[in-house]
Amino acid sequence: MSFIDLNLNSSLIANVTALGYKNPTPIQAQAIPAIISGNDVLGIARTGSGKTASFALPVLNQLLNLATAVRTRQPKVLVLVPTRELAVQVADVFKELSHNIPHPIKSMAVYGGVAINPQMKAIYGVDILIATPGRLLDLQRSNAVDLSKVKTLVLDEADKMLNMGFQDEMNEIVKLLPKKRQSILFSATLSEQLSGINKVLLSDPVVIQIAEQVADVELINLSGYFVSDDRKGPLLRHLIREQGMKQVLVFTSSGNKAEKVAGKLYKNGIDALSIHGKKSQSARTNALRRFKSGDLQVLVATDLISRGIDINELPYVINYELPRSPKDFVHRVGRTGRAESKGMAITFVTRDETHHFKVILKKMKRYIDMVDSDTLDL
Repeated sequence: MSFIDLNLNSSLIANVTALGYKNPTPIQAQAIPAIISGNDVLGIARTGSGKTASFALPVLNQLLNLATAVRTRQPKVLVLVPTRELAVQVADVFKELSHNIPHPIKSMAVYGGVAINPQMKAIYGVDILIATPGRLLDLQRSNAVDLSKVKTLVLDEADKMLNMGFQDEMNEIVKLLPKKRQSILFSATLSEQLSGINKVLLSDPVVIQIAEQVADVELINLSGYFVSDDRKGPLLRHLIREQGMKQVLVFTSSGNKAEKVAGKLYKNGIDALSIHGKKSQSARTNALRRFKSGDLQVLVATDLISRGIDINELPYVINYELPRSPKDFVHRVGRTGRAESKGMAITFVTRDETHHFKVILKKMKRYIDMVDSDTLDL
């Protein structure tokens, strides 16, 4: 199947082709026709499977079929996301796909951590609004945006939004939306919480669940090291230098730890920055920009921030600390080995975490040989 078979506007197909995408991914092939047909959709597919374009393309296609309307503060499409970084990333996809289309479609990302006044001014005339829940409610309470004309609601990374405690904000937002609308939920996993909100938000949805492809997982070369907490820093620096690593995404369990790890790397001559929720938006944006461009060697991140890090050919992921859940582990290592490119995921494991790591690997149906870091000269 090609994008031409999906009944998309020719200008959208031209943009997809210009971006180098030849054929739709499995989630795109099923979701795009369902959304174009006006159905509510629940899409479950792993991170990196092309979910953003799965809703961005049909949403743009629908707007192109509408007559050009008078500019107002009433967006036609609302996309809710859990983090600032993901909001920016989704907005970038919309802008790339709406290049040189028959009539202009304005999209914009709004999020906290930055001044609200510029967003209040810029929101006028926006067709597609990508927002984090808290900032959206701030704008609505300031009469900067009116959600009563939203035709399509999209929840991206719905599983993470529920885990991050956005339930109350989402309930408040939904009350501001027209009851008659198209609703679309995309998630990497299907949980009981998601099933509950699905019943509330969606009406007779088309359910699309894309199974994890064995080939996708096999593209990720998993390896692990037994290491004590005090030797993690030296081991990290040793691996980066010994293997000449570039574009290394390191995961820690907290912003404080991310700050310390990045600082230690930098003091030892390795170009590194941290990115976490307590950083200013400008610092986070700068770090992401440098890392994505390849200018920054190491980015140390928390799981929260990782939702906005989308690099097709990211070569290295290192779990400096294990996440609590197997799902988070899969999400982390899934940042590499994408777009049919091989990647390496390395995990540091202390001896008392052995059982927890075995549970994670069992969930993934993988086995790896562990290296005892005590045998290495660090």
